[in-house]
Amino acid sequence: MSAVKIYLPDNSVKTFDHEPSILEVAESIGPRLAKDTLGGKINGNNEIKDLRTTLKDGDQVRIITSKDEESLEVIRHSAAHVMAQAVQEIWPDVKVTIGPVIENGFYYDFDSPRNFSPEDLEKIEKKMEEILKRAEPVVRSTLPKAEAIKTFSEMGERFKVELIEGIPDEEVGIYTQGKWFDLCRGPHVQNIGQIKAVKVLSLAGAYWRGDEKNPQLQRIYATAFNDKKELKAHLERLEEAKKRDHRKLGKDLGLFHFHQFSPGGPFFTPKGTIIYNELQSFMRDKYKEYSYSEIITPQVFDVDLFHQSGHYENYRENMYFTEIDERQFSFKPMNCPSHCLLYQSDKKSYRDLPWRVADFGRLHRYERSGAMHGLTRVRTFCQDDAHIFCRLDQLQDEIATFMKLLSEVYQTLGLDEYVIYLSTRPEKRMGSDEVWDQAEGALKEALKSLNLNYVINEGDGAFYGPKLDVMFVDALKRPWQLGTLQVDYNLPQAFDLSYVGEDNKDHRPVMLHRAVLGSLERFIGVYLEHVAGHLPTWLSPTQIRILTLTDRQLEYAQELKSQFASLGLRVHLDDRSEKLGYKIREAQLQKVPYMVILGDKELENKSISVRLRTGANKEGLQPASFGQSVLEEIKSRKLKSHLEG
Repeated sequence: MSAVKIYLPDNSVKTFDHEPSILEVAESIGPRLAKDTLGGKINGNNEIKDLRTTLKDGDQVRIITSKDEESLEVIRHSAAHVMAQAVQEIWPDVKVTIGPVIENGFYYDFDSPRNFSPEDLEKIEKKMEEILKRAEPVVRSTLPKAEAIKTFSEMGERFKVELIEGIPDEEVGIYTQGKWFDLCRGPHVQNIGQIKAVKVLSLAGAYWRGDEKNPQLQRIYATAFNDKKELKAHLERLEEAKKRDHRKLGKDLGLFHFHQFSPGGPFFTPKGTIIYNELQSFMRDKYKEYSYSEIITPQVFDVDLFHQSGHYENYRENMYFTEIDERQFSFKPMNCPSHCLLYQSDKKSYRDLPWRVADFGRLHRYERSGAMHGLTRVRTFCQDDAHIFCRLDQLQDEIATFMKLLSEVYQTLGLDEYVIYLSTRPEKRMGSDEVWDQAEGALKEALKSLNLNYVINEGDGAFYGPKLDVMFVDALKRPWQLGTLQVDYNLPQAFDLSYVGEDNKDHRPVMLHRAVLGSLERFIGVYLEHVAGHLPTWLSPTQIRILTLTDRQLEYAQELKSQFASLGLRVHLDDRSEKLGYKIREAQLQKVPYMVILGDKELENKSISVRLRTGANKEGLQPASFGQSVLEEIKSRKLKSHLEG
């Protein structure tokens, strides 16, 4: 064989007399690098390849070590195998299924004759740590498919057999550590000792392959890190996340409720409804500023509409259907088809475009019961949804204007950190490749002209068009998809939409699907966790709580309540015969922005003392000027109190 050249990221070359593995390239650079190698990326591809992968002449490779953030994928992939090995060493009759890496950790699903308990999780973690100390090498081999089926059948691993039967290749990959082995594609560490820190976290139920008709399994969640310091920091973030969990906050603050009679359908209490309505009012104000018209469209449509829009063929598994007068109908999962119908209702000229319409209509989408999660994953919701129908020559301006609107909304809400993803054509889609090329090109051009950084998210576009997904990064550094902008050439064609151009001929408009907050339900859940329940004053259900020291201040307190309420402020008087400290503590637990405290001194001077939820106190304030300042703070939708330094 002629010399095989392998290129490194700095364009230096390593030459071999054979096709080397990624690990061999690392060994040729130095023993320390070889020891730390966990995998590699080949020819700029973002997928981490197993360190045992053979490279070809001309390949460029970037070695992945524990210093690289991506290394956690390899560490956690291997740690999942360690967890499965630990479970089977403790309970040999347990059968394994799959154990993928997920965000911030991994899980493994088990078919067990016994129900795991919290105490069992401690046993599993202890056994995992014991296995890590053995530092056994991880060996990759291949087996002919038929032999692999025979091997796992004899072991009683029926789930593995089913997986192998679905693999189209003639050979399958096997990874062995000590006496234990598993079916896997990798990537995996060199030896188990490279995994430095693990933690078994929780237990949940699951169905084989996510199908409720299949056997029920037990899912164990865990995580792994490159060192114990990183693990400790992660566990601290998890503890903070528990405190911020919007489901807990929603219950503690009395904001929303769920009932078994409407799974995935949130009930908003009067307090929660205030937040909901304030967000809608905020967006309505922006709509006026940006020349949107608000519309109302029906909830239920004949399925012929969704055949025409492509939803039935591409989205029906997420839709609800019913039969009325022997015709099949569906609750709308999206507003876009109905907006196309409204666009069609009268003839439009080039002068009428762009036509921007917003719709707070309720949507219904089916979610599996196991996928629902508080407000962030529901079956019925409302979006700050809008569609823009524009001429091709207006497209770039409309994209730029949307990004400006989004930036202003996020700045007002304190959503300072976000990442833009360009999601491209999915495998299941409508329209020609030429149309998709045009739509994706328009988004790339807009982002470039706006000098906005973005990440390509291959294959995650909507079935009718590519999109920009705005991923907000919250206070705990977790990403959440909120805003979106989708360029659609397909629906205008499906509905034969047109406008009369300057040449007096019919032309096809471009359709933009857009949302800034996304689902209001989801946004409220995400935002509650981001601010730990400490909503800005304009969003707070109760903005002022008046607390009396004794009954002597009650008449003055009633006067102040009427005075503040007349300004439109949301005020509550706590006139219970409780100690002041108890009242203050309860108001702070309710995250009330302002506590107006009244004692004999305030009564005598006709003044007020104000305590902020931060614990800061301001004494001797005049009620009228305080009320006006709070009112101005609310009108301008400020994030912080006017009394904070």
